[in-house]
Amino acid sequence: MKMYFKFEDKKIFYNISESGKPKALIFIHGSGGNSNTWKNQLNLEIDYDIVALDLPSHDKSDDFQDLSLNLYVDVVHQLIKFLQYKNVILCGHSLGGAIVQQYYFTYPKEVAGLILCSTGGKLRVAPFILDSLKKNYSRFLEDLPAGAFYRTTPKELIDPYIEDTSKIGSEVTYTDFKICDDFDILNKLSSINIPCLIIVGKQDQLTPVKYSEFSHDKIKNSELNIINKAGHMVMLEKPNEVNQAIENFIINYF
Repeated sequence: MKMYFKFEDKKIFYNISESGKPKALIFIHGSGGNSNTWKNQLNLEIDYDIVALDLPSHDKSDDFQDLSLNLYVDVVHQLIKFLQYKNVILCGHSLGGAIVQQYYFTYPKEVAGLILCSTGGKLRVAPFILDSLKKNYSRFLEDLPAGAFYRTTPKELIDPYIEDTSKIGSEVTYTDFKICDDFDILNKLSSINIPCLIIVGKQDQLTPVKYSEFSHDKIKNSELNIINKAGHMVMLEKPNEVNQAIENFIINYF
């Protein structure tokens, strides 16, 4: 079901699969993405509401003048309050991973679990990516499949993602990547004391496996799931494996 809620008199879009229970698994997309990133996770077999939103200035959500990590965290907080959830698991991909980790450090008592997908405690971005977003956006879009997907991923799976990203535009996507580049909570990872599922594609070039291994080593109550023949967009490339990992995590911990 496609819905909106208000934040600072602007509309924020979210897609929801309802369970009738006051608990939710909320999905946050990555840089230059939208809620479609999680289209294969909306049919998870779990006894939770499943929610995926478009961050401010992304796709169906209204434009905001100043984007920041704190703004994104505040929007997720407002969504949780608006839908009156008492029990929340947050799942973030890449930039979304930075958002859900920052959310935990801001509102630690409001999060039951974290799912960190293709992300890390530090998310340095290669200078050529930031440069191409500033100077040659079409080149960035041309190069994106090679960086974001495993080499044998079918074109018919990649093309809709590239089209979605192109609609977000260079300015917003640049800001997203800059937020990632500035993100660093490595010294705080060991203080995360709720259950965490860490998922990464074995061939991820943007957030390599070593990022997830480091998080797994630091977060005591964590599981690491490395999925073969998948790149940065593991939830699109290997949806069955990702969904199975999430369902098992919820069954085992909640």
